[in-house]
Amino acid sequence: MVGSDALMPVIRENTSPSVDGSAVPGSGEPGSWERRLRRFGHVAAPRPSLRDRLVVPFPEPSPRPWRILGLPPRSAARLARWSAWGGPLLVALFAGVLRFWRLGDPRAVVFDETYYAKDAWAMLRLGYEGTWPDRKIADPQILAHPQLIPLSDGGVFVAHPPTGKWVIAAGEWMFGLTPFGWRFMTAVLGTLSVLMLCRTGRRLFRSTLLGCLAGLLLAMDGLQLVMSRVALLDLVVSFFVLAAFGCLLIDRDAARARLAAALPVGEDGRVRPHGPTGDRAGTGVRPWRLTAGVFLGLAASTKWNGLYFLAFFVVLTLLWDVGARRVAGAYRPFRAVLRRDAGWSLMSLVPVAVVTYAATWTGWFLSDDGYGRHWADGRGGPWAWIPAPLRSLWHYEHAVYVFNVGLHSPHKYESSPWSWLVLGRPVLFHYESPEPGVDGCRTTVDCSQTILALGTPALWWSACGALGYLLYRWALRRDWRAGAVLCGVGAGYLPWFLYQDRTVFSFYAVVFVPYLCLAVAMTLGALLGPPGATGRRRVQGAVAVGTVVLLIAWNFVYFFPIYTGQTIPYADWHARIWLDTWI
Repeated sequence: MVGSDALMPVIRENTSPSVDGSAVPGSGEPGSWERRLRRFGHVAAPRPSLRDRLVVPFPEPSPRPWRILGLPPRSAARLARWSAWGGPLLVALFAGVLRFWRLGDPRAVVFDETYYAKDAWAMLRLGYEGTWPDRKIADPQILAHPQLIPLSDGGVFVAHPPTGKWVIAAGEWMFGLTPFGWRFMTAVLGTLSVLMLCRTGRRLFRSTLLGCLAGLLLAMDGLQLVMSRVALLDLVVSFFVLAAFGCLLIDRDAARARLAAALPVGEDGRVRPHGPTGDRAGTGVRPWRLTAGVFLGLAASTKWNGLYFLAFFVVLTLLWDVGARRVAGAYRPFRAVLRRDAGWSLMSLVPVAVVTYAATWTGWFLSDDGYGRHWADGRGGPWAWIPAPLRSLWHYEHAVYVFNVGLHSPHKYESSPWSWLVLGRPVLFHYESPEPGVDGCRTTVDCSQTILALGTPALWWSACGALGYLLYRWALRRDWRAGAVLCGVGAGYLPWFLYQDRTVFSFYAVVFVPYLCLAVAMTLGALLGPPGATGRRRVQGAVAVGTVVLLIAWNFVYFFPIYTGQTIPYADWHARIWLDTWI
């Protein structure tokens, strides 16, 4: 863990007095207004070097918490060093226990598992989505003893690309076409998402404490838990997008470090801004940006909403590059980015994502019976120079696009994106009403067994306020961390407002849940107290933060039975339905 001085680092320009008493950049002397403030006890924060402004260093982990627990100095120092990985691993272990506990229950085909679990099995056997009987026939046969798998090899039209189903198929390859088998990989990715968020938050905030707090909040979110325990595609998109976000953060640090290394060093040993260097210096090979392109391609090849993250993240990385060159002293940072960074940035992300997307269709390309596989064979026209398999894929994807934008079938649990953040209409994935003495119902009245795709209310409603705070930090304080988190939320949330007449569901929001957790963690970091706060202020902040976290934890525990399909008395289930729209 680290102190609050590492939670919210604030970077200031070096200033000095000019002839008229105002501040002049670069000399390091205080202006007249600062001298006046010192009369009232104000002491200016130490100004970091230009190198530290480009790449804020990670603080040294403090052994103080371990010393308070009574450990000797050497052991406390060792544990403090290990906390950078030990803390995230412990949080991920906690998340994994929750996600794998009774993963095979209920032994049923839950909600859209009827599509994706069976398509995944078909791809495992055929390389493409095969044909199944009606779900009222096929689902009971799959769950029966002995099992009957009524799969035929005729290709069938499907509404989503293949990657998410290949991920589900990996679990079925290991454990068979069973509820545990088709849910295994989403549970793995849900657990790894918590680990990644801990590390991503640590890099973003330069605080192991805040990183682990963000991961803990994700581990205790009901929607992320539910989506980690069912074989749907949205959790897979969330995982790949979060991986891309983490890669881009690493790339940001690495590129800025190379830019800092290219700047001249003054006689005092400090790095100085330099216009020509800021305009012309290259940032070298950027493998982490290429890796982010691969992950974004995998996200888009799971569900198309991953494409919006690609667009948002391209803009985000370009703005990061503009900021880096401005700090380095570039005379025209936007022009410098257009000349030196924009082309490679686009090439590292967009074409890599496109190639990755096409590669995920390999099973379909190699097949003869995949739906529409030979549509373009023998067809002429102005596009005949493009290989027939690629034209067939384009035709198929166009049909998928027309289907998706035209999906207006009414559904009991459809909802408007306006209601998602306040949990206006969660989706009921599974409901059974066991009679007394059946399926664990130990009361004299009927019980309920429910899986409700509902975010933890205390967390989501706190996130609404946290997003307001981040908007303030980004718009008025130009805090890049707030902008990065808002970008993740916006990429996952705002595009759905373009399709309000389409049938959409609130569980699509799982793709931006990690960024809501980052928003809450950043807000709690500010609540804990700024650097240099008095002991009383820090105690008050710690009490407030602890109260919020405990409230979220209690709320998660309270709703846990209806996240995991536990059998509880009907009255207990009804007590957890806080809003009429949750039924």
